[in-house]
Amino acid sequence: MKNMISVAVLGSTGFVGTELVYILSKKRYVKIKFLGSEKSKNIKINSLDKRIKKDLPLIKFNSDFNISNIDVLFLALPHTISQYYVKKFYNKIKIIDLSADFRLNNKSIYNKTYQTSHLCPNLLDKFIYGLYDINFDLIKKSSNVAIPGCYPTSILLPLIPLLENKIIKSNNIIIDSKSGYSGAGKKFNLKNIFKLNGENNFYNYNTNNHRHISEIKQELQKYSSNKIQFSFNPHILPIFRGMMSTIYCDLKSKYSIAQINKFLNKYYKNQKDIEIILDDKKVDFFKIQNTNKCVIKIFKHYSSSKIILVSLIDNLQKGSAGQAVQCMSAMFNK
Repeated sequence: MKNMISVAVLGSTGFVGTELVYILSKKRYVKIKFLGSEKSKNIKINSLDKRIKKDLPLIKFNSDFNISNIDVLFLALPHTISQYYVKKFYNKIKIIDLSADFRLNNKSIYNKTYQTSHLCPNLLDKFIYGLYDINFDLIKKSSNVAIPGCYPTSILLPLIPLLENKIIKSNNIIIDSKSGYSGAGKKFNLKNIFKLNGENNFYNYNTNNHRHISEIKQELQKYSSNKIQFSFNPHILPIFRGMMSTIYCDLKSKYSIAQINKFLNKYYKNQKDIEIILDDKKVDFFKIQNTNKCVIKIFKHYSSSKIILVSLIDNLQKGSAGQAVQCMSAMFNK
């Protein structure tokens, strides 16, 4: 097939990595030429994910990667690891990083948030923030893209249009998010949420202290001349995939739910994966699991000066691997 895109995936064996390979394997215009892992070698990727039917290269060590005949490098690696490969391959190949290493523009904020010194802070402003449905035009022109975190994706997509157009106030935004445990990666201890007797757990963590707070604040501030102030309370659910963010906002002026729905539909009219749910139709995880959609629904508040936004995504697809493939398609005009 003409104009095939040759890709390599480093970190192909994690939850995000296998999801990424699965999505890429279904694209007719993609040729997967290298699959890497930090610890595993000479195994087949479909032994880790039975959904992958295509015959793909055996997994090698990430360090074995060679950029020859590769068009784009995906880094599905843990935070603080991607930057080593970016430093090595920057300006030699297109890079799509799914870690947090290049999402933040400020070196000091990155170092404080991730409790480490960035290896190549001079490259922080060389990556476009890969929020596909907002930054599509910038992504198209870029050779280096940093994919947003899953929580930020679910939060920014409903909030940015409303902030940018001064429909909601920038202060006192309350965000309550719930995610499937795959968002915590393969190292997550399942004993935290499952018991042998069949009982399941559910809990919040890092309230107002989560590392994604810096990322959310950075991006929201771009769309408001006033200071952004919000609370963020993330939770882990006893399910594998799916994410729901419930966001409470103050309106700047009197708007009806119908007016805001009409505005959001117009704002996202060219983005087929953003769905605004109207009327009494319910929103739940079945609507977004194993899809690249973001579903948004607005609810009335008892006070006419407030609204409640509910935003749902699949944390592995729209919240990570799926959005990364969208960005690749934009970069190569596919």
